[in-house]
Amino acid sequence: MKKRLFNVATIIIALGMTMLSSCNNKKDDPTPVVPEEKTLSGELTVNKTLKSGNIYKLSGGYHVKSGVTLTIEEGVTIEAIDDNIVDYILVEQGAKIEATGTAENPIIMTSEKKEYGAWGGLHICGKAPVNVSGTAISEIGDATYGGNIVDDISGILRYIRIEYAGYNFSEEKEANGFTFYGVGNGTTVEYLQAYMGSDDGFEWFGGTVNVKYLVSFGNSDDSFDWTQGWCGKGQYLVAYQPTKDILGYDCDALIEADNSSDNFSATPVSHPVLSNLTLVGNNSADGKRGIRLRAGTEAEIYNTIVKGKPMCITTETNETETSLINGISKLEYITLENTITSEDNGYSEAMFLADGTNSINADITLSNCYVGTLGNGKTLSDDFFDNAAYQGAVPSDNDWTNGWTLK
Repeated sequence: MKKRLFNVATIIIALGMTMLSSCNNKKDDPTPVVPEEKTLSGELTVNKTLKSGNIYKLSGGYHVKSGVTLTIEEGVTIEAIDDNIVDYILVEQGAKIEATGTAENPIIMTSEKKEYGAWGGLHICGKAPVNVSGTAISEIGDATYGGNIVDDISGILRYIRIEYAGYNFSEEKEANGFTFYGVGNGTTVEYLQAYMGSDDGFEWFGGTVNVKYLVSFGNSDDSFDWTQGWCGKGQYLVAYQPTKDILGYDCDALIEADNSSDNFSATPVSHPVLSNLTLVGNNSADGKRGIRLRAGTEAEIYNTIVKGKPMCITTETNETETSLINGISKLEYITLENTITSEDNGYSEAMFLADGTNSINADITLSNCYVGTLGNGKTLSDDFFDNAAYQGAVPSDNDWTNGWTLK
């Protein structure tokens, strides 16, 4: 009996020692917890997710390398550090950005310094066609772009607001809010705002990417700018330029459109198809042009309102005006507060008015900066375009800019 009790006691003691040893091992060798790095800088060479609700600091250039995906969840804020270093985000060819905010919880890219031109904005390089001779290199970050993949995919951009971008690198290189270098139409781009930057709000260097629901507000150069053969589609585009006394600076064109400044006939020729635009200037004598079509660009622009510019539409260069005269380019269902100007005396006001769909010298009233539409629009027979047979981008009963944009 005593022997049996001794055996039981021995077992209990042995179990206790084992448990104590186990506990001691956990205490002495804990699993390390690595805190998330909240500063974005240098090269991203592995997939990374920026978590919802967090604030991340941006210091210098942040390059997302080929084969890598940068995921940004809703409600993330990225803030460029005010440290005299040029801050920007660049998604290189073969990389992806999956940035999906919501109307209630947008992604915000901004700067500690709340002044226009404080940082360098977002740049995406794709493999879609451009009309550059030789290797195309991005103005910011010196990355290669362009190729022959029309449906190239660079990811998703949805519900993002970029504030105070447009850093001035030099007289020839100024960063925009959003810059698309040879981006393909497999990329999703919608619900974006470029707010109070020092260069263009949105710029396309070639590519085929399609866009919807864009707002360019208070950007000091052009609200929208394309060159190098952009052949994408766009619907619901808003440009608004407050007055100089509000901004502290002036703004240039609402749209500045080129094919190529080096070769007006370079192919592929810029030929975007755009519908449902509201473009509002501030009647400045310095930035007097509204839609400026030049340098050989072609374009189809429908269902558009242009006001607040002494010269609502200007056409320049023989190639651009010839495409309008021959019907390759089209301007239809457009209402202008003033009129059009031909700088090469080819395309004329009479031609603009010939089919009866366009209006000049109109009294245009909008509310809350750019809200409101006009009747008599065109329905486009294309799967990309919604059936929105009215002129303008933002109907009074459907202000899709509400909540996630700034005014």
